Amino acid sequence: MEYILKTKNLRKTYGKTIALDELSMNVPKGSIYGFVGKNGAGKTTLIRLVCGLQYPIDGELKIYNVKHDDIKINNIRKKMGAVVETPSIYPDKTAYENLKIQFDILGLKNYEKIDELLKLVKLDDTGKKIAKDFSLGMRQRLGIAVALCGNSEFLILDEPTNGLDPEGIVEMRNLLTKLNKERNITILISSHILDELSRVATHYGFIKDGKMVKEISAEEFEKECKHTIKLEVDSKDLEKVLKKEKYNYKLISSTQAELYGNIEITPLVLNLHKENINVIKLTESEESLENYFFNLLGGDNND
Repeated sequence: MEYILKTKNLRKTYGKTIALDELSMNVPKGSIYGFVGKNGAGKTTLIRLVCGLQYPIDGELKIYNVKHDDIKINNIRKKMGAVVETPSIYPDKTAYENLKIQFDILGLKNYEKIDELLKLVKLDDTGKKIAKDFSLGMRQRLGIAVALCGNSEFLILDEPTNGLDPEGIVEMRNLLTKLNKERNITILISSHILDELSRVATHYGFIKDGKMVKEISAEEFEKECKHTIKLEVDSKDLEKVLKKEKYNYKLISSTQAELYGNIEITPLVLNLHKENINVIKLTESEESLENYFFNLLGGDNND
């Protein structure tokens, strides 16, 4: 597998505070990589190191297989675009003017692609409206357009849906999916809105106290997450049947239980019926990314 970003035993400290503690991570080319951790876990520090805003004290960081201390890394970073914390835009300029300024900074003299970028992020109809009058979602999308000005192949986003209303979140989701699928842009997203992240991510990295706890693909996550059936019956003989049929279960009461794994409903009901046990209520659920996160990293929330 080809990786856009790889780190190995990466360390970063601020005085006596350890921000990254031998962090190793792998971002596959063409992925949407969800970077998940509580506030203060080291997510933003890692992003700053990748963008060249700060430097590690030890370990290795490679972008497109070029090490962070290689003289070539500055040219490699031209393939990247990033929106860290807040979009880097000029509030008193129009969307077009913002992109034109970025084109000039990058030495790009052909402005024809500006209209294409504005259409891509759905800001092509903003005309002379200046950025400070944009909604938060519009400013976020403009920030992404600015990050894409240099034909970026790798996009880094720090909390891109933070503060957005439901409509803005959906627009952001659709944009990121489009960039990834139609333009094959690899995207690294740091986000605490886990339900939304689970709708777009193809890979995850879970970080705690500066350490990578686990990396997993979305496909592996689906296989690993718990499938649960909550069952209520009219007989206290429920556990006898569950034991006899060797189900993986947790008894809630003498008439209620949670069953885990890929369980076929019809055989379950028939097994109970053989013992004259009727099902009163049955519900199925899958473990969410949020629950997986809590179980993996601990705590009541990710703040």
